[in-house]
Amino acid sequence: MSQSATKTQSELPNSILYNRDFLFNRELSWLEFNRRVLAESVDEKNLLLERLKFLSIFSTNLDEFFMIRVSGLKEQIENKVRELSPDGMSPSEQLREIRSALLPMIDQQMIALRENVFPKLASQKIIVHSYDELNEAEKNKLNDYFFRNVFPVLTPQAVDASHPFPYISNLSLNLGVIVEPIEVKVKHLGKESRFARIKLPPNIPRLIQINEGESRYTLLGELIRANISELFPGMRLLACHLFRVTRDADIEIREDEAGDLLKTMEQELHRRRFRFPVRLEVEASMPQDLVTNLTSWIGLTDNDVYKINGFLNTPDLMELYSLDRPDLKDKPIPMSIPNIFRHRKSIFESIREQDILLHHPYTSYTAVTDFINSAAEDDNVQAIKICLYRTGKDSPIVEALVRASEQGKQVTALVELKARFDEENNIEWARRLESEGVHVIYGMHGLKTHSKVALVVRRENEQLRRYVHIATGNYNPTTSRIYTDLGLLTCDENIASDASDLFNFLTGFSQQTEYRSLLVAPVNMREKILDLISREKTNKLEGKPAHIIIKVNSLTDIEIIHSLYEASQIGVKVDLLIRGICMLRPNIKGISENIRVISIVGRFLEHSRIFYFENNAEPEVFIGSADLMQRNLNRRVEVIVPIKDKRLRTYLKNEIVDNYFRDNLNANELQNSGKYSLISSKSKEAEFDSQSYFIGQEIV
Repeated sequence: MSQSATKTQSELPNSILYNRDFLFNRELSWLEFNRRVLAESVDEKNLLLERLKFLSIFSTNLDEFFMIRVSGLKEQIENKVRELSPDGMSPSEQLREIRSALLPMIDQQMIALRENVFPKLASQKIIVHSYDELNEAEKNKLNDYFFRNVFPVLTPQAVDASHPFPYISNLSLNLGVIVEPIEVKVKHLGKESRFARIKLPPNIPRLIQINEGESRYTLLGELIRANISELFPGMRLLACHLFRVTRDADIEIREDEAGDLLKTMEQELHRRRFRFPVRLEVEASMPQDLVTNLTSWIGLTDNDVYKINGFLNTPDLMELYSLDRPDLKDKPIPMSIPNIFRHRKSIFESIREQDILLHHPYTSYTAVTDFINSAAEDDNVQAIKICLYRTGKDSPIVEALVRASEQGKQVTALVELKARFDEENNIEWARRLESEGVHVIYGMHGLKTHSKVALVVRRENEQLRRYVHIATGNYNPTTSRIYTDLGLLTCDENIASDASDLFNFLTGFSQQTEYRSLLVAPVNMREKILDLISREKTNKLEGKPAHIIIKVNSLTDIEIIHSLYEASQIGVKVDLLIRGICMLRPNIKGISENIRVISIVGRFLEHSRIFYFENNAEPEVFIGSADLMQRNLNRRVEVIVPIKDKRLRTYLKNEIVDNYFRDNLNANELQNSGKYSLISSKSKEAEFDSQSYFIGQEIV
């Protein structure tokens, strides 16, 4: 392989950097991904409650986008950062473009809910009524519910000279109320109208069932509004409207000043509740003077206000998804187990016979949990080491590690406390594991550990053998049912030795810089990937077969993009499957004419990462945890593993990658404009859904 020197951003060609003709803006590219999520909500191929689910995902995605990305841009403006984005946009310009792109998308979301999903749910006798639509008996019943379950926990907060505007917690739903005295009985109040805030209790369902046995509901906010006189006796209601505030939620840890990372994270999680606001959502019917006052009180500007002509906080509607209506939801898929597991006495015997590829959710996640459980119960197992990034609640993986520790095995768990929005879960797991005698590591100084690796050390015939699981997805059985991911079970000696070196790197003071098989960030991954791309360029120039296929969640690293542009310029075919953000612009004349970018948004969240290099008809194929982003390659511990078994390499290329590119139902192609077009609109082939195709497929 050729030696590639890593370039800094300033060393890259000016023709690439800060040029909108060559790069898409990261934030706007992400919005285009979320637009495709929104499109699923009106796609007739999706069942009705699945469409509701996509409307909810669209909103939760936006919440995170504002909490992390928009807040970051606002901080840059506050700190007078002058650096432009790689495509040449200032922070202020990016915020303007984000708002311009978002406003019509939010309108589309509400139209889809009002004019498509709600009416069709009503035809299935699932109805969300306004309070005013109910008959007297139903109103009386709900009013009784209000007095018994809601009224005692409500706390109106007045705003006046002696009552400052209250703190509005992140993503809470609130009623902004304006009342005036019917007659003046308390002199100091006067006759003028007054504002009060009522926070909707988060522990009371947003949808209130009207009659038992029926799927008919009214809204908690409307029920409170109908009984507002009980909260403000002697006052007349002038206005009562919902609003919601989004706050910055990005946690930055100064690790060189953090003597106890666990304690520091707990403190930062507490502080996150009080971070600065970035967005105000209000009902479109809210009077403008009230919108103006709220905007000022909260500390935002008009450009931070989003008027919602419909349902505020769509994810609350996911209560409907839990209804027992299988006719309105996707059927559970049958999950397979690898053939070899059916014919061997133990999972370790199976792995000794051959490397095993797992393809979730089509392969049952029990293949992974059985591996960890077997290691926990097997008397010959001496040690278990694992990286835990997101494990979810009630994790069987954690329970297995606890059992292994109780049985005297040496168990090491690297728990990444900095896994965004899973920090509290991971703190809880870390404390539980430590209390059970597991050796817990909290990650590395200055790096986030995102790798998905488990190592089992087993005594066999008076010697030690190591078994390794390396994956693209987290050790989380819950998300494994809705994310597509790949995993490899192997006892290959070089991979196993590398895994041992990796854990020494993670847990000790190892300065390991060379690995036999693994690509490890931030140590050698960037250099190796650039070398692999460079080799394809050399092969093409020498008239040898050359082809690059990459499937990742995001492509934003400028040096990698530049290298792919160079490959395209000399004729290397580059096929990219990028689910989300893609800053590379395809079809630039003379630059990227040989690059195709496809994105698949479907029933399952595409999460697997695959790297294929033709290598003069001797393909090299890798899977792993890393996306092609600067943060993954420079600031995270990531692992990519080569697939050494030719049988599995062929399967990955012919049965997985090729069938993704056959998809003409879930796939969109990225255009030079930055927009996506449905492949089905120009496909002459029979309809083909890659995700459905994989169901029931047996891995060789």
